[in-house]
Amino acid sequence: MADEMVLKAQRFINSYGVDGIPDVEENGRTSWAVMYALTRVLQHELGLTPLSDSFGRTTLAALRSRFPVIDANTRHEAIYRVVQSALYCKGYDGGDIEGTYNPRVAASVTRVKQNMGVGAVYPGDGVTPKVLKALLTMDAYTVVPGGTEQIRTIQQWLNSRYVGRQNFFIIPCDGNFSRDVQKALIYALQFEMGMSDEAATGAFGPATRDGLRKNSVAQGSAGTWVSLFSAAMIFNRRSGVTFTDRFDAPLGGRVKEFQNFVKLPVNGRGDFSTWASLLVSTGDHERKGTACDCVTEVTAARAQALRNAGYRIVGRYLANYAGSSLDKQIQPGELGVMSANGLRTFPIYQTNGGEASYFSRGSGIADALHAVERARRYGYQAGTRIYFAVDFDALDHQVTERILPHFRAVRDTMSEHGPGYQVGIYGPRNVCGRVHAAGYTSASFVSGMSTGFSGNLGYPLPEDWAFDQISTIETGSGSGRIEIDNNIVSGRDNGQDSYDIEQSPDGLDVSFDKAQRNAMLADVQSYFVNVMKVPEEGGSGGLAFSHRTTTKCFDMLLDYDWLITRLARNLRMRKALIQCPLMWEMRAFNSGDVVADELVINHYEGGPSTKNDCSTGLGQIFASTAIRARNHAIRQGLIGGTLMDATKESDLWAVWQPLFKDAAYNLTTIPLVLIEGAHDIGVERPGLDTGEEDSRRTLARYNGTNESAQGYGTALLGLYRVFEKYHAPLRGQ
Repeated sequence: MADEMVLKAQRFINSYGVDGIPDVEENGRTSWAVMYALTRVLQHELGLTPLSDSFGRTTLAALRSRFPVIDANTRHEAIYRVVQSALYCKGYDGGDIEGTYNPRVAASVTRVKQNMGVGAVYPGDGVTPKVLKALLTMDAYTVVPGGTEQIRTIQQWLNSRYVGRQNFFIIPCDGNFSRDVQKALIYALQFEMGMSDEAATGAFGPATRDGLRKNSVAQGSAGTWVSLFSAAMIFNRRSGVTFTDRFDAPLGGRVKEFQNFVKLPVNGRGDFSTWASLLVSTGDHERKGTACDCVTEVTAARAQALRNAGYRIVGRYLANYAGSSLDKQIQPGELGVMSANGLRTFPIYQTNGGEASYFSRGSGIADALHAVERARRYGYQAGTRIYFAVDFDALDHQVTERILPHFRAVRDTMSEHGPGYQVGIYGPRNVCGRVHAAGYTSASFVSGMSTGFSGNLGYPLPEDWAFDQISTIETGSGSGRIEIDNNIVSGRDNGQDSYDIEQSPDGLDVSFDKAQRNAMLADVQSYFVNVMKVPEEGGSGGLAFSHRTTTKCFDMLLDYDWLITRLARNLRMRKALIQCPLMWEMRAFNSGDVVADELVINHYEGGPSTKNDCSTGLGQIFASTAIRARNHAIRQGLIGGTLMDATKESDLWAVWQPLFKDAAYNLTTIPLVLIEGAHDIGVERPGLDTGEEDSRRTLARYNGTNESAQGYGTALLGLYRVFEKYHAPLRGQ
């Protein structure tokens, strides 16, 4: 909602017309762009160049020199207007932004300092440099949604106790644990250790670790160290903990619960390992875990070395990243070697996942189908959890916009096409926690080793953690030497040690070589024109009203090659068989199909139409046909799902809608229709070695059972041959 006074602040900024002070959008809404612009205005008034978004040491030093306190005696209109604007952007009364330090401004400054917890440190109604620095951020000083008063109290306490130190700046008092709050807590510990302002960095380094080893707390302890310890417990969302300076029996009990949660020795003491687990995502990185993950084949010698080093569970990759020279995937026979040597395994799926742009609904579908195919190839049985990787420092908005839709697609696709397999996630704490909270994963493999990731700073260990990756080490010697990532185990996932017989990948279709696009298009066009009598555009009969050219349909087909290939490999059938009805139905789509769709929608929306089903979507599939096909696939164990009733309009509508709206749902239904159709006419399920006659009959059944359907099957068999001309050679590469 627009705020009139924030709008006035934006107009004040835009009144400058100075190089280095960009115009901001005049929308009445606070943003970082507004705060950065106000910072630049302040720097301009202080005579600094060049202007910067950063309120750094230079700005702070200049402000301290010129205006150690901004109050009614400052007599600087522009500086006053910066303060007034900042107050309004924070939700406080700033007067009329007219350049005076009136009683309204003074009262707001007094209140905001109290909310920051620094009212006693900076008495009176003046703005000190650190207070102004804090005002020119998006930090809040009252509890925001998701925050708690208890955490806010700790934030205010930290501000009040340490704001006088050189590099300690006012942190938010919004009731939320965050990266800045975690860093402030480290600073506080360093100050209590006696570090100078120059030595204290807010980073969890060797000196801090040494200091913590000397400052354990336990039942009977009292003072600031206990306050900081209890604060760390609260920041880690340990229920039942109060902010206190006395270590009593109830606190000791909560410490034991935490130690058990993170798998530390349970002694109820605030010892070094417990401090470390509260403060940094690795915890004590020198701990030895009982699980590991690696990109190197585990041979018999390496398996024995791992076993001798105390490891019992090994994470290995299901696939390589296309284009990478690193061969990190499980090798033939490797799982059997590990099992024979007493090692269990868990599978990791990562072919990319290193940047936000990779994640989408489409890539989630593709990843899930690929992971299922690879897991089955290696013999992973039902009950196996596959960990899908998010291997970058995902910001919170990227989790919302990219990663959650991706994992929703992974979950939905896995539940349908990989029944029995569970979905896990590998990533920073925040990513793991948010995806699990959305209901898309059942356990987390936490990349705790990435201590600098914003998704690990200020976030507790997820409640559903199974593995916590804390260090990279080498173990073994000679032929048994291997580099691994050392992982702590919660017991939530003990991996697998029994596998089905490995499936051969020989004969499976692969992605289309798009360098052959023009050649295959020419062959498809030639077949359509010379055999099917279908020109590039339009045609006779219903085709006269067709909405798409042959070229358009062909390019749409290639756009979905990723999905068709994954489906074909997963179901171990020929992708050409799926492509044939899809290509034809897209080409034949016409105005009559549009009308039929509208009549079905009208029927279910309460209109006069009585039409409750029609062929729809890219593959032109009836909802009743889809229900029959999906029910058959569920009964055969090919997919997961709930049986539906094609005689019930509620079921018809529930299936018709995604067939109509969701291209991926429609396309994933096509092979199921073909499989059920083959079963219906007594033909063996389509596979890698299905002959042409059975393929023709299966294609014919896609269109129906009458005489015209036979012609449909014959015509599409010729198209099948065209597609196979290009697919078959690629399978042998």
